Amino acid sequence: MSDLRQPSRRLARHRLRRMGTRGLQAPSLQPADEAGSMHPDASIDCGWGRLIFGQTFADPKVLVDTLMQEGADRRDIGFYIADPHVVLSHAPQDLFLDPSHTYRLNLATYRPSRRRASGFHVRRLASEADAHAVNRIYQSRGMVTVDPVFFWSHRDSRALTYLVAEDEATGAIIGTVTGIDGPRAFGDPDNGSSLWCLAVDPQATHPGIGETLVRRLAEHFQARGRSFMDLSVMHDNASAIALYEKLGFERVPIFAVKCKNPINEKFFTGSADAFAGLNPYARIIVDEALRRGIQVEVTDAAGGFFRLTHGGRSIHCRESLSELTSAVAMSICDDKAVTRRVVERAGVRVPEQIVADDDRAALETFVEKHGSIVVKPARGEQGRGIAVGIDTVEDAERAIEVARVQSDRVLLESCFEGEDLRLVMIDFRLVAAAIRRPPIVTGDGHTTIRELIERLSRRRAAATGGESSVPLDGETERCVRQAGYDLDDVLPEGEAVTVRKTANLHTGGTIHDVTGQVHPRLIEAAVAATRAIDIPVCGIDFMVKTPHEPDYVFIEANERPGLANHEPQPAAERFVDLLFPLSMPYSSRAARQQKPKDP
Repeated sequence: MSDLRQPSRRLARHRLRRMGTRGLQAPSLQPADEAGSMHPDASIDCGWGRLIFGQTFADPKVLVDTLMQEGADRRDIGFYIADPHVVLSHAPQDLFLDPSHTYRLNLATYRPSRRRASGFHVRRLASEADAHAVNRIYQSRGMVTVDPVFFWSHRDSRALTYLVAEDEATGAIIGTVTGIDGPRAFGDPDNGSSLWCLAVDPQATHPGIGETLVRRLAEHFQARGRSFMDLSVMHDNASAIALYEKLGFERVPIFAVKCKNPINEKFFTGSADAFAGLNPYARIIVDEALRRGIQVEVTDAAGGFFRLTHGGRSIHCRESLSELTSAVAMSICDDKAVTRRVVERAGVRVPEQIVADDDRAALETFVEKHGSIVVKPARGEQGRGIAVGIDTVEDAERAIEVARVQSDRVLLESCFEGEDLRLVMIDFRLVAAAIRRPPIVTGDGHTTIRELIERLSRRRAAATGGESSVPLDGETERCVRQAGYDLDDVLPEGEAVTVRKTANLHTGGTIHDVTGQVHPRLIEAAVAATRAIDIPVCGIDFMVKTPHEPDYVFIEANERPGLANHEPQPAAERFVDLLFPLSMPYSSRAARQQKPKDP
């Protein structure tokens, strides 16, 4: 069987190699007056900016003038530039050569995959709610957002195609891609198409979302009879390049030119090696400070320490912990038992709590009374040593030993069933609210739970700069065992298992923005807690039935909350506002002064 396939494979490889070597002579790179059927000086508005088709411009000066008409907060792209050195010579101070590679898929030789996506499906964008969800994903990936009205008004466009990936269980949009039809956009004589804005929700747990979106778009253009599909990818995006090459894309010598603007700044200002060692929680603050012209000095990259200086004011930070937080407030947050007593006196609802000691009878009584308990170290962070949903004395004893690795003193709490709500409070105001969900794997009928967890960890690490992964430890084994499986069991197709009960990001949890949905009583309780601790920046954790209802129980207060992964909320911006209020635009300062401090 393999011998019969060899000629067709060799032929396909030959065609792709020929396509790559002939890239510079392709008709799509000829001047407009030679191509004949192309629309002259053509561009298309994509919502985030214009895609300007370089091969349709006979005069490079006209192309440059078109690029220089870029709108505010937009990102125009001059694509299919045959002679980028000539284009740049007309405006070297205003334009730059995009450091991206162009890859092309020959749709004549492309073959669809026989493997069906599991847990999600791909469809066209169909509502304004879809458009808002796409923007949420764009923001989480640092991409330029699009007016939802633009998406909606172009849903039936002949030139633009918007596809979304929808989670079959929740209905959430978890990925998106945009396609442009060359003949319909600018009368492309080469009969081509292109792929843009491929983005997957960093919180998505299903594998293969990006690959499925690329394939569906390729099949869409293949059905239209298009000859190829091009895309542009950053030169150092190794994982994306590996995916495209696996699908049959080959690199072609086609270039893009962009305007020097704040959106593109990182691509033309050179290396940011001085900040490369910072984790995402420090880097998001540093990036916001740099955008405002605030001086940044990294004092210890590995620990997330940096100093910000603006005018005569200088503040040392460790991620979102700054010199504005007192040692007393930090000490209160450091000891979970003290935190509980302080906020309880302020009227905040807290769970029943005892200190774990060697009294087995007291432990049995506590477990029997509450049915399910939480075991956690009195001191610790990032979810280390915490076990949730303990319902036997034996499991409780094992969890206590694990927790004692983090802290000599271990606490037992009654377990409140519900969802984990993180409220980010800055200057005693709610800035961001998110439901944190524990990591879940979904079976495919032939992969072990251990392998599914390892795959999930790789995806979470890639989405969070290495900050999130699921530990393969005793707590994970307990949670899997509680679901009726062992780590080396094959999980049936479609079966979902929660592999950790804690929803902490560092142990594989995901974050889902609910800022606009939080019940006022929950905000009042968070304000009361932060005022009782007297802390200017804090992450307040509640267990809630739903963020829409007032029922809650206080879990803990974090003096160094992570400000990353809270898109679309401006958490880093509000932190820098607190540190350097004069760096805020005047209009923002005026609006802020008009708002009452408490809800």
